[in-house]
Amino acid sequence: MVITGHWIDSDWKLQKRVLSFVHIPPPHRGVEIASSIFKSAKEWGIEHKIYSISVDNASNNDVAVRMLKDDISRSKKLLCDGKLFHVRCCAHILNLVVQDGISEIVDITKAIRDSVEFVNRSEGRALMFAEIAQQLHIPGKKLLYDCKTRWNATFEMLNCAIKFKDVFPRFQDREQSYDFCPSAEDWKKTEKVCSVLEKFWECTHIISSSDYPTSNLFLQELVKIKKVLDARVNDEDPFIRAMVRRMKTKFDKYWGECNLILAVAAILDP
Repeated sequence: MVITGHWIDSDWKLQKRVLSFVHIPPPHRGVEIASSIFKSAKEWGIEHKIYSISVDNASNNDVAVRMLKDDISRSKKLLCDGKLFHVRCCAHILNLVVQDGISEIVDITKAIRDSVEFVNRSEGRALMFAEIAQQLHIPGKKLLYDCKTRWNATFEMLNCAIKFKDVFPRFQDREQSYDFCPSAEDWKKTEKVCSVLEKFWECTHIISSSDYPTSNLFLQELVKIKKVLDARVNDEDPFIRAMVRRMKTKFDKYWGECNLILAVAAILDP
């Protein structure tokens, strides 16, 4: 586990340093995590200066932060009675919301991922695919691989594959061993999902490109995402409606009411 400290220096500059690397053997219980964080803070002499802790949304982290909050509040009054102490990772929440959306086409995503891998695995197949695309006057580069653990990479793979949706059936006609070509209905569903996820991708891109993705940056993007979900939650298309409602449920779980720390950051943002 890596423990990182962020603070404002005397020149009002945001600083960031790695405070400690800690080996925590499985099963990574919250009590061990809390103990390691507190021990590191004490070694640096900052156990009474901790303003907030930001972690991924795992149950063991929830336990750890709850224990730390209780321990620290015994000797120091926390701001806003501790409401600002536990800051959930916005990027991780965003990922959870999107995963709920992508889960609606998990089988289709697998078929497209397998298709991309099948084409790119052989130089001959890749050339054949490119020739068909050229015949159909489809511009663009070759198919993109994705990283299964990064939703934005999956979105980029799907978005790229959609451009070549008319190439795959013709490629199947020429390549007999290719028997898992997505259907026309599969492509329609994929296009619908990507139309919703595009705003999420833009948000992630903005946040990830910042050296310091502070709370004031998140709030503006979350408002845009909320508008998209609110606009599509009663969509005429039952497929989109079901997907967006699942995503909105997860969104509202964490951001249904304005997150206090985001509100404070927005007001103080120069």
